[in-house]
Amino acid sequence: MIEKLADRGITTSSGDAAVLVPAAGAGVRLGGDVPKALRELRGESLLVHAVKRAAAAASVRLIVVAAPPHLVSEVRELLTGVDADLVVVAGGASRQDSVARALAVVPEGIDIVLVHDAARALTPPELVDAVASAVRAGHGAVIPVLPVVDTIKRVDSNGDVAATVDRSELRAVQTPQGFRREVLVKAHAEAGGEHTDDAGMVERLGLPVHCVPGSELALKITRPVDLIIAEALLTAEVAP
Repeated sequence: MIEKLADRGITTSSGDAAVLVPAAGAGVRLGGDVPKALRELRGESLLVHAVKRAAAAASVRLIVVAAPPHLVSEVRELLTGVDADLVVVAGGASRQDSVARALAVVPEGIDIVLVHDAARALTPPELVDAVASAVRAGHGAVIPVLPVVDTIKRVDSNGDVAATVDRSELRAVQTPQGFRREVLVKAHAEAGGEHTDDAGMVERLGLPVHCVPGSELALKITRPVDLIIAEALLTAEVAP
């Protein structure tokens, strides 16, 4: 059964956007014996870091976290100190299912919905606001992006270079990705198959996806080395 906000006495605050955080995945590339979102970075889980920073954005009215089904109570307890209107639901077997379950509890009246990776734990509130602002300005779907700095090669099945790709038109995509609510609902209803990117689902509908500048801080913590990089960024952030 999907939990309703009213069941927990939650009343949404200022702001006009909901942030959905699918955090039910195992994150096998990062290793460890707990789900990736619950791995710690300087004494707090990646999930807590991500949610706190999203909650600090002026645009955010509500945060919905999709947790591992067997850890819903633990995740609720973990997030009790976060200053935000927040609800935790049981996530699904895939990221797509987790997003759909989180989306289902967003109350009517919230028309801007952002989908954010817990693994992007250091995403600044300013980026959250920038994405929400672009949706507010009239774009149905918005993604934060960074220019690709590496040379990109297309490689064939033999392991040989088939072509060098022109990187001037390439962008690395980050989260949060922002949507008009009706666009995200339609994308999930008509997606078919499994998708790991909500904006990609919108593209399949033939609808435009607008890009805004991303942030170097919004790196995705996927591998053990990413934890080291994130630790360094946190150290630089608190340095005098």
